[in-house]
Parts: sequence; structure tokens; C-alpha cells
Amino acid sequence: MTVDGGTFETLVPSQFISLSIPNPLHRPNSTPIPYGAFLRIAVLDSPVQIAGESPGIAAMLVPVNREYDWIFSTEAGHLQLLLNSPGISRLILVGNLPQSSDNYYNRCRLLNNTTAYQAEFEETLTLSLLGLLPKVCFKNGLPQIPFLVYEDNVIRSFVVAKCFGSCVGEMLVEDIEIEIHDEVGDALKREFRRRLRFKRMPNFVQTEIRISPGISADSGNLELGGEVSFWPEMGVLVHPYLPPMVASLSLIATHVEQRLESGSRPRVLCVGVGGGALLTFLASHFGFEVMGVEADETVLRVARKYFGLKEGEFLRVCVGDGIEVIEKFSRQDINQNSGSASGPVETDGCLDIFGGCYDRMDLIMVDLDSGDVSNGISAPPFEFLQNSVLVAAKLALHKLGILVINVIPPSRSFYDYVILQFREVFSELYEIDVGNGENYVLIVTVSSIGSVFNGGGNYILEKLKLILAMSYLDSIRKI
Repeated sequence: MTVDGGTFETLVPSQFISLSIPNPLHRPNSTPIPYGAFLRIAVLDSPVQIAGESPGIAAMLVPVNREYDWIFSTEAGHLQLLLNSPGISRLILVGNLPQSSDNYYNRCRLLNNTTAYQAEFEETLTLSLLGLLPKVCFKNGLPQIPFLVYEDNVIRSFVVAKCFGSCVGEMLVEDIEIEIHDEVGDALKREFRRRLRFKRMPNFVQTEIRISPGISADSGNLELGGEVSFWPEMGVLVHPYLPPMVASLSLIATHVEQRLESGSRPRVLCVGVGGGALLTFLASHFGFEVMGVEADETVLRVARKYFGLKEGEFLRVCVGDGIEVIEKFSRQDINQNSGSASGPVETDGCLDIFGGCYDRMDLIMVDLDSGDVSNGISAPPFEFLQNSVLVAAKLALHKLGILVINVIPPSRSFYDYVILQFREVFSELYEIDVGNGENYVLIVTVSSIGSVFNGGGNYILEKLKLILAMSYLDSIRKI
């Protein structure tokens, strides 16, 4: 790509330019080096520019053998990296040309001289990158370009499948091996997991579950993508915000237990299915009647094929708009209570999924993102926060029911707005800080509950203590 010399002199909100340049350290017929003869350079300016401030500039080296990853090879991925780098107005990514056919990554197979070479590479590369800085950066002399480091806990990864959904677009199923800290002794241990990611938000994991190799497999010599098959483990939740969502049950433990003792299964509506880990967990551990609503049919096919989602009499899913389903349940409830002689209101497959039973829900769990990465990852979408939608959710709930929602606030003002909207409709609000710097779980009640009850002697509470970390139960606070 030919670029005019003045292209990079000023910051242009959301400007994205990608080009290739010769590698200044490439030496033909020399010892193999991590970076090839040509480099991909990508320059992205922040969507928001702060007037009167000196712009923050930074570069980032793309991890070797990860060039094909959407995080580093798409504009959406670059934008997420930029938005996760506070104070940076222009981000420059440097790496090898993407190899789209490479479906396998192994961090442990990098060349031995990678670290030493990288220091020399950054120093030499800086001279080439100076021409990509805006003129304002030179007002006090020759600027320094800090190099950011991208780090995650992925040791190995293998692309299992790529699919395309009518609503979410291109999606990726990948098996990974990661390093995590053991809760006992805080030692590092390795674990296999399966992830679902969408291309429109590549640095955001939509679903993550633990997977296990076949019984006969040699755990010390496993190869992702090899002959050994990996199977979903559905008895545990590893996605950071899902255990806190389940912990919300402690607020209505008495009500849920009374429902079970009366022979009536508590009913849960999950708006947003993803891989189905939450639905399966609720149905298998507690015996709830669970309904899932997902906007994209392909996502449901992926959940069934790769993430262990199995439907049955008490776990059913359908394709539809979650907001519309909530509104239909609320209208059905109003119609029944009014004693109308005109019969039930309009129904569809989403409502008939519960066999024509339109009792109120005991829980509504919402896991929806905005789908727009331009201002960073956020959840829930603004559409869900409309007063009419929240009123419908309240009407669809039992008088002792709760609505539980995953919130990813891109700013404090967004989070305050979310709280304000719920406070206008619901009786009480509770919060769990997930602790990952990204997610909060909000719990809102139809009726006043009072204080959070963590006493003993309740089957649901005892069950929660067995399957969840106590920190989640203890961290519920009224706001």
C-alpha cells in the first residue's frame, strides 16, 4: 500500500491504516529469526481525541505465530487493544504478515533467541516508526515510543471451527491450553478449555468451558488438534462472571426451596445462550426448568455441537429476540390476571417451549452485549435498559423473583445510568463485583428481600456453598 507522506502528521479519530514494510533487521541466509523479510504495520487512532493534551503514542509487537488471530489482524481487534490501553491516542502494531492458514499456536515452540532479538528489533524499528507519529509529538525534540506487551495465559491454541451466524457474523471455536493459578498454594497449573469468540469483538471471550481428554489419553503428551478427542465438562463454571450470577440464588434461597418442596420446579429464563454453560449448570445442579433464548440460530448449533448443550424436557432453547420474549411473557401474565374472555394473547414457539405453561419466572438471567465495539465492550445493550422493557421483565417475574444481569460498563457514567434505570422499576438492587476489572453482576428484586441471607439449614444455600467459592456469596452487597 502506498501512503502519502503527510498521512500520519495529524490524529484522525478512528483512522485505520495497514501497510507492509521491509524488516530492517532481515538478513538473508542468516540464523532463523522470529520476524520475516516483510512486516505488517497497522496504525489506529483512538475514536475519541482529547483537545489540548499531548497525544499518547505506543507500539506493540504482535506475538510470533499469533499474527492470524483476529485480535491482531482485524480493525476490530486493534480497536479493542487500543481501548484497553488508557491514554493512548495512536497505537502502532508491528508483526509478521498474517498467515490465515495457520490454525495452531504454541508459545513454547518459539525460537530460543526471540527475547534477545526482540530488544534489538524494538531499538532498530523505532527509527522506522518515527515517520508514523503526528507532528505534535516532535515539539520537544525526538520522542520516545514505548512498546506495549500483549500478555495472556494461552500456551497453545487450535482452531476447531469457524462458522458464520446471521446475527453475530463470523465466529471461532478454539481449544486452548492455559496457565492458571491454583487456588491452593497459588501455584501455576495447566488446564484445557474451549472458547467461542466473535470476529466483531475478537478480544472478548463469549463462552469458555473446561474440556477433558479421553480416558486413555496420556495427559503428559497431549496435542491440541491431534488424534485425542476432548469432551466438555459441564459440571463447573469457568467463565468469570457466571459463578457470581449463580450466587444470586442465595437471595431467594427460601423461595426456591419452597418451590422444590411443593413439587414445582423453579423456572428460569436465560436471555442470551452463547455456549449454554449457564443453562446446563442450572438444570443439572438444581433441577430447574430452564428456557434459553438466543438471537442467532448458528450460535445454538455451535453450542450443541461443541459446548455440550443438550436439550430435554426441562432445558429448552429457541431462536428469538430476548426482549420480545420477555414482553410476551409479561403480556400473557396481564391477560390471565385480567380474566379476559378473549383467550391467550398471541404466542409463538418461544412461549410454547414451556408446554403452554405461562407461570411467572422465578429468575431471569440476562447476558447480552451491545454488539458495537466502537466505544469498547459494554453490556447490556441500551435497548434492554428502556423503561418499558424493565417493566415487562418485572411483570414476567414471580413476586419473589429476581432479575440477574451481567454488566460490562465502559465507563462509570454508564454503570450509574444502568443502576438508575433499574432503581426506577425494581424494589431492591444488589451488586457483585466479579473482581476481574471488567464485569459486575447486578441483581434486582420485585419485592423487598431485606438483608442478604447466608445462614445454614437451607438446601439451596448448602448446594451453593458446595459448588461455588464462598467469596461470591459473601461479596453480595445491597446498593
